[in-house]
Amino acid sequence: MSDPSRFDPVAGLHPVIARLAAAVRDAGGRALLVGGWVREAVRRRLAGDAGPPPGREFDLEVYGLPAEPLTRVLARFGSVKLVGEAFAVYKVVPPASPAGGLSDEDAAAMPAIDVSLPRREAKVGPGHRGFDVRGDPALGFRDATRRRDFTVNAMLLDPLTGEIIDLWGGTDDLKAGILRAVDPATFIEDSLRVLRAMQFAARLEFEIDPQTVALCRTIDLADLPAERVWGEFEKLFLLAARPSLGLAWAERLGIVDRLLPEVKTLIGCPQEPEWHPEGDVWTHTLLALDRAREEAADLPPERRLTVILAVLCHDLGKPLTTAVIDGRIRSYEHEEAGIAPTRALLDRLNVHTLRGYDVRRQVIELVAHHLTPSHYHKNRDNVGDGAFRRLAARLEPELLYRVSRADCLGRTGVFSTAAQEWFIERVRALSVERRPPPPLLLGRHLLEMGLAPGPRVGRITRAVYELQLDGKVTDLESARREARRLLGEEA
Repeated sequence: MSDPSRFDPVAGLHPVIARLAAAVRDAGGRALLVGGWVREAVRRRLAGDAGPPPGREFDLEVYGLPAEPLTRVLARFGSVKLVGEAFAVYKVVPPASPAGGLSDEDAAAMPAIDVSLPRREAKVGPGHRGFDVRGDPALGFRDATRRRDFTVNAMLLDPLTGEIIDLWGGTDDLKAGILRAVDPATFIEDSLRVLRAMQFAARLEFEIDPQTVALCRTIDLADLPAERVWGEFEKLFLLAARPSLGLAWAERLGIVDRLLPEVKTLIGCPQEPEWHPEGDVWTHTLLALDRAREEAADLPPERRLTVILAVLCHDLGKPLTTAVIDGRIRSYEHEEAGIAPTRALLDRLNVHTLRGYDVRRQVIELVAHHLTPSHYHKNRDNVGDGAFRRLAARLEPELLYRVSRADCLGRTGVFSTAAQEWFIERVRALSVERRPPPPLLLGRHLLEMGLAPGPRVGRITRAVYELQLDGKVTDLESARREARRLLGEEA
């Protein structure tokens, strides 16, 4: 195996990184790669994989060069945007034409580069935001990395020499699969690190050092704004292959108790062993979350998150409805009972729209209807096409199919998904995977027929659309015919 203290300075790096680092060196400073790219590069090297980590985002920390000369160096490689004035964080935007000695091809593929000075931080107030942060090019490596969260994120890599600067045992912790706080004294000053521990442990599939767990449980999370909390859960759901690992760590770190009280109620809530041999609702939810990640893997991020959130919330109504009836554990009408706690959880995380997609509305409807595929299948001889079309007006049946499959398969034992497959076959046959059919008859058609503007226009179009959903209106001519009939009955 290659020496993990050295790294091929060329492998996986865009040419601009080395050239920018050389320009910094020539100006009297030293540019070092920091953050996730370094961690993943070393982790791959330890695993015997010489290839570069995925992603084209690079973070450089510049030592020994003040802000003003650094800005002049960076300007040779593109336009420079200052995004953190007090602590000198710069974003280098690729130029319209080649710069820094790059070829046209290299310039076109130039990655995103964030450049910063080492940070000197002082705790000046309570909470996550109570820091005075200043860029200090004279700060030493040990002082600069001491304030990072975990040892595996505190390594520096010199892109010119390939040297790995690892002052806190990050390489050893990568080998051992351990997430460990760099410095307990500084770790506890930032409450967001508790949630970062949760999502990193899941993404890396690492254990968390017991002392770090104990530290996390002492940190007050009340200061965290909803958007920061949701940001860490979003990373967990989108980046972890097994989100259940993160949720399990959330319980051990005290996050569930303090930030997810609705989810806390799932722990210990019993289920009928015949249908849920895996145990309580919490255990089922963890299993179903991992299935949801698989079921939604091919979806765009906003819909993937919708499926995963719906599965997280789908049984929140069970603790409110579970009872032993005739010797068996039942949770009648838990779908409806789950709507209120789902809303409360989404409110706390401030989840509404994402990239213009109404995640909140879809999640609530998916929770309320997560058993509908099974109900429809049981009554398939009496469920007409109109039921599917009307359902599509409330939610995306394609997403409901995936949520229902995750619910069915998120159990131990062998269970059939025949109901879900029958459901999606009917949905696709009717072409309502994403939305209901558009109305054939519009208000303008009624105006063309001589109807005066007014409430009757909306009333007639709605009535005709209901007939369309039931398959009794199939084209514009039959829609007009039904409209004339309805107008005649009103006359």
